[in-house]
Amino acid sequence: MFTGLIERVAPIQSVGTTGFGKRLGIALGPLAADAKEGDSICVNGVCLTISRLAGDLAEFEVMAETLRVCTLGERKVNEAVNLERALALGDRLGGHLVQGHVDGIGTISRIDKTGGNWTIWAAAEERILKQMIPKGSVAMDGVSLTVVDVRQERFSVSLIPTTLQKTNLGQCQEGDRVNLETDLVGKWINRRLDKVLGDGKKGAGVTLEKLRELGF
Repeated sequence: MFTGLIERVAPIQSVGTTGFGKRLGIALGPLAADAKEGDSICVNGVCLTISRLAGDLAEFEVMAETLRVCTLGERKVNEAVNLERALALGDRLGGHLVQGHVDGIGTISRIDKTGGNWTIWAAAEERILKQMIPKGSVAMDGVSLTVVDVRQERFSVSLIPTTLQKTNLGQCQEGDRVNLETDLVGKWINRRLDKVLGDGKKGAGVTLEKLRELGF
């Protein structure tokens, strides 16, 4: 589990192909001080396991299924990625609960720059937008952000100068693809409502039998 507060932005050192996916080499820098093989690191919003650690250089094996649902397969050597170590019990939860399980990919469609602040609009699938609400949380490439607006095919988030300086989102451009993970609590609520309301299916809805089935 993570918080979406990025600890380090680091360039990818190596990209290799394996029989089951890809292998990424990333210099953890000071994050390597208490890291060990088997630890989880959130890389651009994706929870990965350190398979090998030599000095501060960590290698991560990325499975084909992971590559299918996120943008890590598109990353190249020297491209910067956001890094965050797993949350320890007792740590402050400064962002929001982030699992590192990407829900889908968004495409940045517009960036409005006002002073030092940016408003980023990103297009996303309906199933992802359905799990968002204004003032709710979303992780974009692993960065905990507050949703500003949700529309039919897109949503917006605002980035303050600190976020732009301390994450790789300060380098993003229109057309870039980003990993998205919606709020865990919101997903559970959405799932529960789908069961109660029948997910919009004809003839479905709240009935006495349905409420009893769900434990009410």
